Amino acid sequence: MTRFSRLVLGMCAASALVISGCGGPKDTEDAGLTLHRGNAAEPLSLDPHQANGTWENNIIGDMFVGLFTENAAGEPVPGMAENWQTSEDGKTWIFTLREATWSDGVPVTAQDFVFSLRRILNPETLAQYASLLFAIKNAEAVNSAKMPVEALGVRAIDDRTLEILLEYPAPYLPGLLTHYTSMPVPAHVVKEKGSEWIKPENIQVNGAYKLTEWRTNDYVHSVKNPLFFDAENVCLNEIYYYPTVDNNSAERQVREGRLDLNTDFPGQKLEFLNKQLPGYVRVHPYLGTTYFSFYMKKAPFDDKRVRNALAMALDRDFMTSEILKSGQIPAYSLVPPGVANYPKGAMVQWSGLGLEERRAEARRLLMEAGFGPDNPLNFEYIYRNTRDNPRVAPAVQADWSDIAPWVNVTITGTETQILYANLRSGEFEVSDGAWIADYNDAQNFLYLMETRTGALNYSRYSNPEYDALVDRSNKELDMIKRAALMQEAEQIMLDDMPIIPMWYEVNRALVDPKVSGWVDNIVDIHRSRYLCMEDPIK
Repeated sequence: MTRFSRLVLGMCAASALVISGCGGPKDTEDAGLTLHRGNAAEPLSLDPHQANGTWENNIIGDMFVGLFTENAAGEPVPGMAENWQTSEDGKTWIFTLREATWSDGVPVTAQDFVFSLRRILNPETLAQYASLLFAIKNAEAVNSAKMPVEALGVRAIDDRTLEILLEYPAPYLPGLLTHYTSMPVPAHVVKEKGSEWIKPENIQVNGAYKLTEWRTNDYVHSVKNPLFFDAENVCLNEIYYYPTVDNNSAERQVREGRLDLNTDFPGQKLEFLNKQLPGYVRVHPYLGTTYFSFYMKKAPFDDKRVRNALAMALDRDFMTSEILKSGQIPAYSLVPPGVANYPKGAMVQWSGLGLEERRAEARRLLMEAGFGPDNPLNFEYIYRNTRDNPRVAPAVQADWSDIAPWVNVTITGTETQILYANLRSGEFEVSDGAWIADYNDAQNFLYLMETRTGALNYSRYSNPEYDALVDRSNKELDMIKRAALMQEAEQIMLDDMPIIPMWYEVNRALVDPKVSGWVDNIVDIHRSRYLCMEDPIK
């Protein structure tokens, strides 16, 4: 590892389910060390190149390991990369892979990484998350079919040596390379089985756990992979992941001992749970922002005045203090506080106004845009029917209705996976949603609003000045100048208001004290390989 590599790594480190009371795996005597994890939502895919949710990442990250991985504290550490070197300009990275095999004993090679990166960036794969990897040389051109996949800046020098060329220096690369988009898939299996490779009877993995069963809307079951390169340090023998859509139900399951942990709980029950379940409640700052998106390709949300008016009218302080009640902070920017190498972010210019002043200005802007008693503003707001979102939605509706009698808002709860599919396809007017950092860098938030980002740019925001500033920041080696460029770009975007920042997230979890190895961390990633059960037999 070169001195530059060590420096970079150091910077990156700075229909609700109710589990049946009369059946299911928890009713039988646990066979050894078994963990039952509540996991928010039903996965749509466990293919690293098709997934797009944190609940999928929780499972995929237990099964696959990229060049880098996370330690128990969520920090990037070497994974499949045994060591690496970088060029002086930061655009060439050469990795030496550790000796490791897939779960069927076939060696993991540099060719697997080349195959995998070409696969996710191949436009035929239709990977929604492909844009995350556009720092790789020619990745954007490959993904847009302007170049063949063979032009991608990755090559296997030999079986254990991988070269990655970048378009620009990416100091966040180790963090990015922990993400499931960059994880290897078994080329020998995918080539033979095609899209069926991910089924339990076909899948091969290089991580700590291997998928053995997936019962839709019930559970995903994985067991320890004895051929994992660090298997001797993996404690748990098997993991069950449950799609706990209803956090009230999941909280009861934890209290009843049917779940060992759940990655959420109702915010309004914080005080109750601290009393009822001493030692279970975990609340910690989180690199995540909840924000609402406008679909800007449809009137009236193509009008900056309408977008700003609706953003101004929302009482974030009430929602965070009286509804969410778990330490969330009202947000007036997309990038949350605490992001590495971004000491001074941007902020909406009206954040210092009182709520009544903001509502008066919102009314004026809407009337200026042509709305009023003779031309009411009617639209639909959709929200995720998980976590506390159903409780927030009526407050959102009331705040917008309070602007004027001629503002009429319909609210509609939607399954989380369907809502995000609608966001990616543009089938919405105004929607809630959230972005959780894939790696600790402001670029991971700002790239969402770039024109080239495509489907993950839910609003379809496009501003050449913003794009140019983000592009310049990508190429800037001076970290102070880079941060200034990103701040300038974020301010332009916030003035345009394609999204409404609502609050900065906290991670909330209920973890049975008998589960050891759980470390609260800013990215809220907790790989099962680091967990154990201090008293598994009750």
